[in-house]
Amino acid sequence: MKPSRPTVTVIVCAYNEERYLGACLQSLQSQTLLPDQIIVVNNASSDGTGQVAAAVPGVHLLDEPRRGLVVAREAARHAATGELLLWLDADCRAPREWVDRLVRRFEADPRVVAVSGPCRFYDWHPFGRVVLWAYDHTVAPLTHLLVHHALRRGAILYGGNFGVRRETLAAIGGFDTSIEFHGEDTNLARRLRPHGRLVLAHNCYLRTSARRYRAMGMWQVFRLYVRNYWSQIIHARAKDTTHVDVRN
Repeated sequence: MKPSRPTVTVIVCAYNEERYLGACLQSLQSQTLLPDQIIVVNNASSDGTGQVAAAVPGVHLLDEPRRGLVVAREAARHAATGELLLWLDADCRAPREWVDRLVRRFEADPRVVAVSGPCRFYDWHPFGRVVLWAYDHTVAPLTHLLVHHALRRGAILYGGNFGVRRETLAAIGGFDTSIEFHGEDTNLARRLRPHGRLVLAHNCYLRTSARRYRAMGMWQVFRLYVRNYWSQIIHARAKDTTHVDVRN
């Protein structure tokens, strides 16, 4: 008998995301493999984020009054029931096969504890899209090879697009809520690495907004991400302890 598929919880952490959240949830309800549970964490929003989530049938709305992405992630971890926890940002739109592709990666190898994929921007100029495509297909996989397989210090894990086994996440104590924002995904990858394999899968991509790049400038964002990534890998802490809110 073919073993049953693992149960899946998809989690969206949202702070003042009423503009984007509806499209994100619609994409999740159009999946070829529907998740067993969808959680939206309304993270101290002052807009209609909670009302948008509450209006979608089958979505579990979790209010977390303590503001902070990592705090919201940890609250969702405790509320989730799935064996696999899949995370995407509220400004993301998931292709119809996204859940199925992530689950298949876990099913293919029990040693895999996390899977992550890149993002493709639906609202950015062609040059920016080309630059990010080049990064995702050259720098990212080479960095993943170096850090994950050679140094065994972590992996490339995109914070807006990843899945993790719930039992492994519990084994490392969940998310590090002392992190303000930057480096939380690299911190997670670094702590997961001793427990198994982390896979970087290009076909598990999401579509997302380029609003941070538009607000801050492409090269500034690149520098920000690079220095915080390597600070986590080398020093086990983020370089930047505050972040710019680009929602407005």
